[in-house]
Amino acid sequence: MSKIVIYFGIFMSIVSCSSKSEVDLIVFNGNIYTVNEGFDTIEAFAVYNGKFIDTGTTEQIFSKYTALDIIDAQEQTIVPGLIDAHAHFMRLGTTMQEANLVGTESYDEMIQRVIDFQKNKNLDFIRGRGWDQNDWEDKQFPTKSKLDKLFPNTPVALTRVDGHAALFNQAALDLGDITNNSFVEGGQIIKEKGKLTGVLVDKAQGLVWRNWPKSTRADNIQALLAAQKECFKYGLSTVNDAGVERGIIELMDSLHKSGDLKIRIYAMVAGGDKDNLDYYLERGTSKTDQLNIRSFKISADGALGSRGALLRKPYSDKHDTYGLPVTNMAYFNEAAQRIALSDYQLNTHAIGDSANHSVLKTYTKVLQGTSDRRWKVEHAQVVSPSDFQYFKNIIPSIQPTHATSDMYWAEERIGKDRMKGAYAYKKLLDIHGKVALGTDFPVEYVSPFYTFHAAVARQDGNNYPSGGFQKHDALTREETLRGMTIWAAYSNFEENEKGSIENGKFADFVFLDKNIMEVDEKVIRDIKVTAIFVGGEKQ
Repeated sequence: MSKIVIYFGIFMSIVSCSSKSEVDLIVFNGNIYTVNEGFDTIEAFAVYNGKFIDTGTTEQIFSKYTALDIIDAQEQTIVPGLIDAHAHFMRLGTTMQEANLVGTESYDEMIQRVIDFQKNKNLDFIRGRGWDQNDWEDKQFPTKSKLDKLFPNTPVALTRVDGHAALFNQAALDLGDITNNSFVEGGQIIKEKGKLTGVLVDKAQGLVWRNWPKSTRADNIQALLAAQKECFKYGLSTVNDAGVERGIIELMDSLHKSGDLKIRIYAMVAGGDKDNLDYYLERGTSKTDQLNIRSFKISADGALGSRGALLRKPYSDKHDTYGLPVTNMAYFNEAAQRIALSDYQLNTHAIGDSANHSVLKTYTKVLQGTSDRRWKVEHAQVVSPSDFQYFKNIIPSIQPTHATSDMYWAEERIGKDRMKGAYAYKKLLDIHGKVALGTDFPVEYVSPFYTFHAAVARQDGNNYPSGGFQKHDALTREETLRGMTIWAAYSNFEENEKGSIENGKFADFVFLDKNIMEVDEKVIRDIKVTAIFVGGEKQ
């Protein structure tokens, strides 16, 4: 007897049996990875009032429930709604309105993209994002000379892919009154032969940004909705927005309440701003089904690509540079102590081995005598061998695509010895028992399938290198899917409401066109989302 006949018989039995419970949705005939404790697979589930009410075989579900909305999954793979444990949701939306400089292979190509962008927009202020000088033949930081000639009276700001450096033309520098004598703690003003190049690193960018025109409420709404659309496209039902200002958090809450914003957000308050810190510590944590405000994000250093990551010894390719402490350590230590006395979680950006060392030591000191605080180190990119032990009680929040993006130049930056503790995701997992996985978009691409491929294969989109980059630190497929679902939920104190397909949890789930757990590694990045449901509703 064919499956079609069997399912038709089951469906007809629903109609004739009035004793069954009526639910909102039944999904059956699926290859469903629950990501529960046993990593069980099932065929069907029932949804009621936005939550999973039962799971099992197709026959078991149809024997107990009836629904007006019934979906035959046709053996498609279904996974829990994916969670990006470290991203920049609002920044993604604003970036989508700017000149796209991602993938440029030269300085001239970047300039041409800006020219083309301005032809279509004719803006009074020009912004772009995504360049990476490490992808160019000339790997030095760019200079403002061509921008000054092309746009002498129009401020131009072109942000590096990691957000930790930007190229400004003279008109933009003038907004910040920047001269050769300007100085910013936690930032760097790059000069060449005593002249301003236009490149500002980390907090030095703030000199310009504080005088840049502020986006309107309408601009911000457009950005948030554009970001949501992009995230849903890739199966993300929850995003951790790493470092959000109060005004944007309040706008998110407003859009959730109006029903315009459906995606769930774990908002990390931008804790490097004392006003934000004071306000939210006094206010206390708050949570709805869609917005969770119970953490602060602080940055300890910059990024490796812009040599802002703080190292214990100089950069191997620039011996007079150690990187930058983006946040004053006295402020960081005081903030950590205050946060430790609250119900909030602290999530700290730390990339260099010096930044990781300082953050881990501070965490250990201020959390002494407490339990289940789930504080995170965001990135944990270069860790000294003696510091890995601290991750027993600290969650590593990591982004696998950073390894495959940086692998072309990372050893040149930090040397062979430090590479042993770099991008060490398997070692971090073995020590802590869980890892929270994210993309860091728009620094990297939004797609969680790029994350999955990088974690498992340790390769880029060209399947390079053939044996995988530092393959001993690859994760298994099960570990990776857990890191993108239940472990990410755990890192947010949300494991009892999302992250797996289990009774009582939000009905957030994703249909995939390929079986992510079995398909050839080479096509993981090509997986498409055919449908995403949040709270049992198709988006």
